[in-house]
Amino acid sequence: MPELHPDVAVLAPLLGTWTGAGTGEYPTIETFDYIEEIAVGHIGKPFLTYSQRTRATADGRPLHAETGYLRVPSAGRIELVVAHPTGVTEIDEGTLSVTGDGLDIQLDSTAIGLSRSAKSVTALSRSFQLTGDELAYNVRMAAVGVPLTHHLAATLHRQQG
Repeated sequence: MPELHPDVAVLAPLLGTWTGAGTGEYPTIETFDYIEEIAVGHIGKPFLTYSQRTRATADGRPLHAETGYLRVPSAGRIELVVAHPTGVTEIDEGTLSVTGDGLDIQLDSTAIGLSRSAKSVTALSRSFQLTGDELAYNVRMAAVGVPLTHHLAATLHRQQG
């Protein structure tokens, strides 16, 4: 495997596979529980690869997936570019802070792209807190006429091997 590019060295603690459980809610849907896997990798370039997939806790059916890239354009700044299979693309920008044993990432969408068949999503906000081998996140979303509100929360753990 190539060496980690120095521009994303600060994100090295995110590398690996993370699994855990979460809960989703939104004013227009029933609350649901899910199991999630996030994989963060690199190919030696100035970005990290990001992929996520979830399935229902109750019966294991697939729920959502997304894929994208993390970049660090300057010290203390971070970008996340994501494509969703639902016809939504998002560009998020925000802050990156190194904590005692982890990272704190705060992101807000700066651009949302929608295919003609996609539901109307107008804003997304994500926060990640990495502490050791635990990664917790929250997602807020503005969609289908609902203003920015809580949508997802999960706690994941680094998988060994």
